[in-house]
Amino acid sequence: MRWLILIILIGLGSCMKPPSPTHSRQAIHLLLNNWHKAAATADEEVFFGSLTDDAIYLGTDPTERWTKSEFEEWSKTFFDRDTAWAFTPRDRVIYFSPDGKTAWFEELLDTWMGVCRGSGVLLLTKRGWKISHYHLALTIENDKMKDVIRVTQEK
Repeated sequence: MRWLILIILIGLGSCMKPPSPTHSRQAIHLLLNNWHKAAATADEEVFFGSLTDDAIYLGTDPTERWTKSEFEEWSKTFFDRDTAWAFTPRDRVIYFSPDGKTAWFEELLDTWMGVCRGSGVLLLTKRGWKISHYHLALTIENDKMKDVIRVTQEK
């Protein structure tokens, strides 16, 4: 009898399909758009609720590598204001693992720093898609790189 139950469970598990890429893509766009909106409106609950418990956030400064709890602590003063920061996403591309449970993305963002690039990894959890890793980077035109290098190497 146990073997029969085990075979049925295995059979059912093999029939379960991951969410369709179209549905998942829409859910991820919604999550990321709401995440950026939460920063713009200083909605700390939605912003940090969009991250996995073990999420990592990489900022533009070389010292900005935070766990979720470190990032919450560091950004507290920003979320105490009317807006933490306002990044407007555009040109987002989303990719999926073969099993549909991991996704990664890249996006351009209009920010106070000019155009930045965000990229990240998302995991499909029991509560839906969550951001596991996010990296914010400045975009610098190649013909301006020598000037940037000169400025960053000034002592």
